[in-house]
Amino acid sequence: MMDETFERIADGLAEHGYAIADLFLSQAEVDAIRNSADFLQEADQFKKAGIGKQNDLQINEAIRGDYIRWLDKNNASAPAKVYLDRLQELIGYINRTLFLSLKDYEVHMTIYPAGTFYKRHLDQFKKDDHRKLSVICYLNDHWQDEHGGQLRMYLDNETKDILPVSGRLVCFRSDQIEHEVLPATRERLSLTGWILDQVADLRHL
Repeated sequence: MMDETFERIADGLAEHGYAIADLFLSQAEVDAIRNSADFLQEADQFKKAGIGKQNDLQINEAIRGDYIRWLDKNNASAPAKVYLDRLQELIGYINRTLFLSLKDYEVHMTIYPAGTFYKRHLDQFKKDDHRKLSVICYLNDHWQDEHGGQLRMYLDNETKDILPVSGRLVCFRSDQIEHEVLPATRERLSLTGWILDQVADLRHL
């Protein structure tokens, strides 16, 4: 079943530089992640997200308003591990079909409080080009158009808005597609990550 989903993602990346896959996580899997210790008991460990990397990191609420907590694949809860393992399978599939040399991933849990946003940006750092694909999986039940919170991608001749509905995965080229997160009227949850061409270290933990 997942092979069909992986194939759609690989085809989308090859043809358009992005792909959207609904039901990458089932509703039961989404519920388990959202109700796990990662999100509930550790909520006070979420940190205000910044812009930049390591020594250049800056907090600027005029650009982004989300809170994040990095997932350690070695200590993630069982529900989160289901997602991380599926991401690893996706990496293998993309490497086999698109002949890429992707090595690893890094993922954080993301909470956007109501009214917050992330202005237009590119995911690849100027001094670090190892992020090749951006992957976002949404954990929001019963999300409607009027709630806002769309991911807006800036493509060659158009913009594309994607609702953050439960279980939906969006995957796109980190070095090519600028994007932003529009404000929402309710809290917005996701697993946000990047597929890398190098082995991830533990610098975020």
